[in-house]
Amino acid sequence: MTDGSAVDINIDLDHPPEDRPAPSSGAKPWLVATGVTVLAATLGLTLTLRSGSTPACAAGRTLAAAPPTGNATHTGKATFYDSKGAGGNCSNPAAPANRLYVALGPAEYSAGAACGGFLDVVGPKGTVRVLIMDQCPECEPGHLDLSREAFARIADPVQGLVPVTYRAVVNPPLPGPLTFRIKEGASQWWFAVRVGNHGNPLRSVEVRQRDSDPWQSAARQDYNYWLIASGAGPGPFNVRVTDVYGNRATVGGIRMAPGQVQNSTVRMYAPGAGAATRRTPASTRPPSSRPAVTPTPTRRSVEVARTSAPATDAPTTSSARANARWCEG
Repeated sequence: MTDGSAVDINIDLDHPPEDRPAPSSGAKPWLVATGVTVLAATLGLTLTLRSGSTPACAAGRTLAAAPPTGNATHTGKATFYDSKGAGGNCSNPAAPANRLYVALGPAEYSAGAACGGFLDVVGPKGTVRVLIMDQCPECEPGHLDLSREAFARIADPVQGLVPVTYRAVVNPPLPGPLTFRIKEGASQWWFAVRVGNHGNPLRSVEVRQRDSDPWQSAARQDYNYWLIASGAGPGPFNVRVTDVYGNRATVGGIRMAPGQVQNSTVRMYAPGAGAATRRTPASTRPPSSRPAVTPTPTRRSVEVARTSAPATDAPTTSSARANARWCEG
């Protein structure tokens, strides 16, 4: 079978054994047994080749997609890039004011499930806390693509690539009360909302118009909006938000105001306490002059500077320029 093609075995399955010619009386029992063994082995090989099955040893290992959570410490490496002020794949209106953020690989980004969480990252010269706001399509689990400013807190940027440890921040201090942004194009027949200032990664977002209505579960999109494809009505809405640690907050009075950020007075959780349970109407902040966020299926090109080994005698700018690449995804 040197040409790799399947071997056809002609077996008559349309007639019972008694209709077939009887074997010669001179056949040797050991020959018959050997023939049956060879036939079975050949048939098994043929079926395997035709089914396209792969030996177990050749199957690749599948990694579960999940964001970093809990108190586990992870070991990995860090590089850096610049979002140019944009808010990344998580559809943030902009990069955080302190410019301390991180992009995760697909497994840890987990189709947007990591958005809005924080990591504490420890490198050769210090620790930095970063907001998860972007995806790095080519990064494997454990590879953190930090902002340039965040990288400079933990290592000399001339190094480009450094070993790190990191862990999720559980119930970090919140920058403010919850915010809500209804996506452009939304109507009573199509609903999508982005939730901000939740601190921990979110587990669910539910929507209803009246207290007597059942809650409708929204589906997370990889660009960090929560979608109800059939719509949730004309509003105003009650929105119930639950994070991965069980903190839950409910905000009422969210209006159908696409493109506007609506500020609430409800925090996702109190410092050192459990879930927020009060309901307060949200106010509307007029949209800024920045263009509306319209995520695309892939991450916009960003410049990433990295080196495979530390360079101690070269200026930072030349090292970054010599090792710059464009990250498409």
